[in-house]
Amino acid sequence: MATVVLIGTMDTKGEEYAWVSDRVRGHGADTVTVDVGSFSEVPASGVDVEADEVARAGGGDLAALREAGDRGAAMEVMASGAAAVVLRLYAEGRLDGVLGLGGSGGSSVVSRAMRALPVGVPKLLVSTMASGDVSPYVGEVDVTMMHAVVDVAGVNSVSGQIFGNAAAAISAMAAEHEARGSTPRSEGERRPAVGLSMFGLTTPAVDEAREELVRLGYEPLVFHATGAGGRAMEKLVRDGRLAGVLDLTTTELADDLVGGVLSAGPRRLEAAAETGVPQVVSLGALDMVNFGPRETVPAEFGDRRFLVHNPTVTLMRTTPEESAELGRRIGAKLAGAHGPVSVLLPLRGLSGIDEDGGPFRDAVADEALFSALRAALAGSRAEVVEVDAHINSPGFGRDAARRLDGLITGAV
Repeated sequence: MATVVLIGTMDTKGEEYAWVSDRVRGHGADTVTVDVGSFSEVPASGVDVEADEVARAGGGDLAALREAGDRGAAMEVMASGAAAVVLRLYAEGRLDGVLGLGGSGGSSVVSRAMRALPVGVPKLLVSTMASGDVSPYVGEVDVTMMHAVVDVAGVNSVSGQIFGNAAAAISAMAAEHEARGSTPRSEGERRPAVGLSMFGLTTPAVDEAREELVRLGYEPLVFHATGAGGRAMEKLVRDGRLAGVLDLTTTELADDLVGGVLSAGPRRLEAAAETGVPQVVSLGALDMVNFGPRETVPAEFGDRRFLVHNPTVTLMRTTPEESAELGRRIGAKLAGAHGPVSVLLPLRGLSGIDEDGGPFRDAVADEALFSALRAALAGSRAEVVEVDAHINSPGFGRDAARRLDGLITGAV
């Protein structure tokens, strides 16, 4: 039987969670309730993991949190504790899905616990915040959000329909997760997974690499380098889900440096280096920074070179100075890698628009990137391979895939 973990402030939302728990069990799943409420003097009744246990798991003391009266600090402790609790339940085989209900505060605590779980574990959050920017709640994992429409305050003709849909959905997802876990794959079906980073303007190289990886016996997982994609790939590396990384498209680092809209954060390109996972890295689309519609580009960049990629995406060419800094940053991240690293320099261009005659062709900026990277990696164990070709030239992606296979198998 699948088990659904219900996380929430059971002291104040006990009625709603009891109602949802009944519906989940009615759909054939078991439930485990986790109370993350911290300020009610009347403890929740009938819960499986009480709030004081969650607080201890988060490194705090419930009575002390209540006495201090600092809501922000309490929510941080309870969020950390909830994450620790769900990871324990998952390790014990007592979690096939997670469901939470909440407003802004409850959603932040519940989603923190959800994001701690591996990708593929069902996570459903019914939230009043689901109609706006959901990135703080979803992060880099597969959290599903459902708009609550009305506040989580009782069960009425509207919330009852939404909560009922959520109970049915998480029950079905948990049953699917439980079934996958009880049906082990044969040895022939277990292909090691490899992460690839891709942008529209590096697609030919990545498609070629993907086809070669399949031929070599791997399962390629392609991540769109839009910020969330890079973070998702890094999480799977840290979760131990990837045997190697073919990071051909590192463009998110340019957005992080310059202030574009597709940054994956300052820790992009660090997971494989820190965990020792073999990686082949290239410089795909580092010739550009991404913004939204042309009118949204900050005025400070008014004299730069732009290309309107589509009505919602405007590209800005990186300068030689920015390119040199990117080379230094990439080199610093890779120089101390604990595993094997190969860095491929496509000397004839970094993207589909950084090619001879292309609108972003700038050999000076590209050479600034290459020179800074060579200098940053000098004396390290990282291999630097200069390729007299464009990143999308036939053979570049195939050879990158073969090189990664060699790093994984120890043949290189």
